[in-house]
Amino acid sequence: MTPTPIRVALVDDQALFRAGIKMLVGSQPDLLFVGEASNGEEGVAMVAETTPDVVLMDIRMPVMDGIAATSAVLAQAEAAARRAPRIIVLTTFDLDEAATRAIRGGASGFVLKDADPEFLLAAIRTVHSGNAVIAASATRELFEHFDGRGSRTVPEAFRTLTTRERDIFDLAARGLSNSEIAAREFLSEATVKTHISRVLSKLSLRDRVQLVVYAYEHGLAQ
Repeated sequence: MTPTPIRVALVDDQALFRAGIKMLVGSQPDLLFVGEASNGEEGVAMVAETTPDVVLMDIRMPVMDGIAATSAVLAQAEAAARRAPRIIVLTTFDLDEAATRAIRGGASGFVLKDADPEFLLAAIRTVHSGNAVIAASATRELFEHFDGRGSRTVPEAFRTLTTRERDIFDLAARGLSNSEIAAREFLSEATVKTHISRVLSKLSLRDRVQLVVYAYEHGLAQ
């Protein structure tokens, strides 16, 4: 039985860039390009109509930028009680304050617009899988650079984590991968994955990038 392809949409104001991404995604048997838009406002409407699994969202666009569009897409999905798409923001800068704000607003990671095509394809698959997330370490670097720390108030939900789960949370918040955490804690990768899933569930977080954001928002990043 052929697996269902990952539905991908793109929001970007550059027509040539959109054409290139559409061709790239269309060349992959496990991906399906379902829609495109040239600004954030059109993008929100397009996502509602096409219900993609993953949205590639440019940050800087006319009418509505990618930060506002990311928040609108996620709010729209919540209001409709449907699964929200994973959103990858596209940026031209490694350290981009706008990317930091988009991630805080719910994006699952960021990719440079001049990234290698294979990296972008891997990013789409990685974010869709939910098992890992793009550039958790890069997300940490972003938040350190732009001082994304928040209230320092430890939420009640965090207090429900076991000692082991807090240890795993701390290492994941530092940007360590499952394999790196496994080696450091003398655990199997499968066990680390289980712990990460429990942590995300208890804290109502979508993925590891949101875990990094949570750590910085509440002053829990070491």
